[in-house]
Amino acid sequence: MKKLLSVLACFFFCCWHSDSALGQTPNRLSAKERSEGWQLLFDGKTTNGWHKYGGAPIGSAWKVQDGTLWLDPSQKDGWQIKGGGDIVTDQVFSDFHLKLEWKIAQNGNSGIMFYIHEDSSRYQWPWMTAPEMQVLDNQGHPDAKIPTHRAGDLYDLLSCKQETVRPFGEWNRVEIICVKGKLDFWLNEVNVVSVQLWGEEWKKMVAASKFSKMPGFGTFQEGRIGLQDHGDKVWYRNIKIKRH
Repeated sequence: MKKLLSVLACFFFCCWHSDSALGQTPNRLSAKERSEGWQLLFDGKTTNGWHKYGGAPIGSAWKVQDGTLWLDPSQKDGWQIKGGGDIVTDQVFSDFHLKLEWKIAQNGNSGIMFYIHEDSSRYQWPWMTAPEMQVLDNQGHPDAKIPTHRAGDLYDLLSCKQETVRPFGEWNRVEIICVKGKLDFWLNEVNVVSVQLWGEEWKKMVAASKFSKMPGFGTFQEGRIGLQDHGDKVWYRNIKIKRH
């Protein structure tokens, strides 16, 4: 009986972590999602709908393989990747509900940015305007020693209420919802961050962070979604969004 229970436990664990647990094929919308207004930001086959921050086409280090969009770190270029760089959506969003999945390599670092104001003549990097959900190997990356720099955190601003991230090499499910400035992060089905943007408390939080000397940071109420090149291998899939 104990052996049977162990086998069943293993089976259900595997199902939970598999695509079948989602009840649909990766990078596709169900009929219900389509009727609710969801759209894919990644079709699983191309990088259509994305470009490098600043307007250039996506470089060769961002690759599409096996239904994932992943960053190949084999050729370094400073702290980023040759042929990489931060990538952003062609579309601009205001109130939105974003869903995606990510996994990170051992010791890896990346991020999911939103409300990016793409004016590279004024803002060299997307994170100079955009809040970010941290993507990190908490066990291996030194940034994890900083309380607001761990996976799922609102980077350098607010720590997760509880940590639900999975180890490096495993998929994590994310939802980022922002409606009328009410921002919520969900990581693996748990609400880990909740905060109101753009008010006085938000301004105080930014003023106490590394972004205090970046006057455009966290001020824009519409912008692009972005994926960060932090020089490490990272995978994304099932990227979809709904406008509110």
